[in-house]
Amino acid sequence: MKAQSVSPGTQDGPRPIAGNPAMPRHVAIIMDGNGRWAAARGRPRTEGHRQGVEAVRRVVRAAKLLSIPYLTLYSFSSENWSRPASEIRDLMGLLKRFVRRDLADLHRQNVCIRVIGERAGVDAEMVRLIEEAESLTRDNDGLVLTIAFNYGSRSEIAKAARRIARKVARGELDPDQVTPELFSRHLDTAGLPDPDLLIRTSGEVRLSNFLLWQCAYSELVFLETYWPDFDQKTLEAAIAEYQGRERRFGGLAARSPA
Repeated sequence: MKAQSVSPGTQDGPRPIAGNPAMPRHVAIIMDGNGRWAAARGRPRTEGHRQGVEAVRRVVRAAKLLSIPYLTLYSFSSENWSRPASEIRDLMGLLKRFVRRDLADLHRQNVCIRVIGERAGVDAEMVRLIEEAESLTRDNDGLVLTIAFNYGSRSEIAKAARRIARKVARGELDPDQVTPELFSRHLDTAGLPDPDLLIRTSGEVRLSNFLLWQCAYSELVFLETYWPDFDQKTLEAAIAEYQGRERRFGGLAARSPA
């Protein structure tokens, strides 16, 4: 993994090259900075979250325009429940309204929606909306939009280990058959390619328990931009940074001597 901080000013730099073999197939984003965006403008945190939803709509449109096949968004972590109850109610309300308002349009756009994370203990109405979104769009073969909701990567990895352990205990699987590839098939993201590019907004430089297994070889780009200001130009700037790198996956650079 290679980390890089990109300041807002670089968004006027090189544009990504569409059709370039280095165009990422899977972009994952940690959407961060709603509260700080609101505080900087003297507005309530709820307004930051509302504008964050608008940024989600923009990035989905941008991903489709740039022909990115897979987009994964970190919407609500399992640790976010520690926030004030009033803020959680506001966030849940926004998420529910997003599904109700946007689901039909996303379906018309041939978007396939997946939601990863724990559903136990989640509001019954929210679970129903999640299931409705997944069921309605399951057969769509356009952009795969994965939403990480009530998600934590360590819990996901532990859950995958338990699934494998139960198969071993039942005699369905030999321990020697457990490979990284088999382990990946037991994660919530089974069937998805690993992210090529992971973006985090708001200037924070950490993964925050997001796709830890899947991002082992992802390129990391950290942006100073707060999530509510994220748009197609911001995404293009991150992709241009990605395209300027050489991905070696532990090997030597192409220009390095043998």
